[in-house]
Amino acid sequence: MQVLEAYKPFEIQEVDLKEWKQRHVKNNFFELVLIIEGKGTQCINYNDYAYYKGSVFLLPPLKCHSFNIESRTKFVFLKFTSDFFKNSDKGSIDRNDWFKEAAYILSNYNQLPGDIIKDKIDKLHVEKLFSMILEETKNYGNSSIMFVKSLMTGILEILLRNIKKGSFFELPKDNTDHKITKMLTYINEHINEPSYLKVIHLAEVFSISSTYVSEFFRKKVKISLREYIIKAKLKQVEIRLLNSNYTLTEIAADLGFTDVSHLSKTFKRYVGLSIAEFKKNGEYMLLKRNICNG
Repeated sequence: MQVLEAYKPFEIQEVDLKEWKQRHVKNNFFELVLIIEGKGTQCINYNDYAYYKGSVFLLPPLKCHSFNIESRTKFVFLKFTSDFFKNSDKGSIDRNDWFKEAAYILSNYNQLPGDIIKDKIDKLHVEKLFSMILEETKNYGNSSIMFVKSLMTGILEILLRNIKKGSFFELPKDNTDHKITKMLTYINEHINEPSYLKVIHLAEVFSISSTYVSEFFRKKVKISLREYIIKAKLKQVEIRLLNSNYTLTEIAADLGFTDVSHLSKTFKRYVGLSIAEFKKNGEYMLLKRNICNG
């Protein structure tokens, strides 16, 4: 495995393999993989999905993922590291929005295997952006850091719009109601705006009786609306704790907790660890799905 560059904000690896070798990496934020050539299958949590030239996968923050290589495969791994956001100026509107978009991707993508880019034109865009990043890091090194960051921003924008187009939420397999998928998207897009999450507001937006919203949600998602919103907020808390320099006061205010004490108690109740223990452990809890042993 060749590491082309390993800047603090990101890491790029180009790998040419006949047989998959388990990678000893820890994805605190997230990582993309582009298939340059070859074919086989990807496995996450015992789910398999065929890959081929041009496939783009988002690798989740799990230790378990693998590829079954059928023909020699060239992979390019692009890792978005937490240092990019921790060393950024939070006063910058663009960088703050970039972080929130990345957090949205990480907290809502269901982490099952499959090509994350469905749109053919977007797939071509991403391939070109990957190619430009590779060329920049091979030929220009440190002088290209800012340019590569802008290219990565473009990749994130494409990922975000493709994720919003699809059903990337954990729903019962027999669900056929598009309204609940739209509601979940809406809730997660407005997770830091408490007024948008109120039953009365959701009832108005989705043309449902305010007395039926909670029952409708529980029937479709199998948990209460209140619990879903709390866990969605706490996933964002996990991301901010591990990947940014936001203070607890800022996190609590941004996500609609009464104060730091309210945030800390809620976090402990649902995550099972105190915030200090969680940060020391350095791994996601609510954000993780079932982990396989492969």
